[in-house]
Amino acid sequence: MSIAMEHNMNIKKIKEWNKFISDFIHPEDGLNIINNPLTEKHANQANNANATNINAASTNSSSPKEITVKATAYTASCEGCSGITATGVNIKANPDARVIAVDPKVIPLGSKVYVEGVGEAIAADTGGAIKGNRIDVFVPSEQNAINFGVKYLKVTILN
Repeated sequence: MSIAMEHNMNIKKIKEWNKFISDFIHPEDGLNIINNPLTEKHANQANNANATNINAASTNSSSPKEITVKATAYTASCEGCSGITATGVNIKANPDARVIAVDPKVIPLGSKVYVEGVGEAIAADTGGAIKGNRIDVFVPSEQNAINFGVKYLKVTILN
C-alpha cells in the first residue's frame, strides 16, 4: 500500500499492470509503475519509457519495517493441538523453535523477524485470534504461555 501511496496510484491498477494476484511484493519481484496513467493504453505499455521499474528489495528491505504488536503466547502442549504450524513446522518435535503466529496481511508467512524481548523468530503460523497487529509467540509449555501474559512489543520484519 505504501508504494501505491508514494506514487499516488491505485493498488488494483498496480496489481493489474504487473499481473500480480497477491498484495505482497517480494524482494525478487520487479514492479512497474506508470508515471502518468492518463489512459488505459498506458496500462498496456508498462515497458515503455513512461514506466519506472522499482526493485522491491530497495523499497522493502533497505530499512527493516518495525511495528508494535499485541503479543500473547501459545503452546503445542494442549489437548487437541496438532503441533504443526500453518507452514508445516512441527513444533512438538522442535520445542526450541523460535516461531510466531501472525496475520499474514501484516507480517507475511515465512518472514524472519526480531521480536523485542524474545529474539529472532520465523513467522510460521497463523491463528483464529491473530488479526491485525497481533502475534502469538510459541513457547514449549502451557505454564510458560500463561506466564508470558499479554504484552505490547516491537517487531522488526527483517526480510
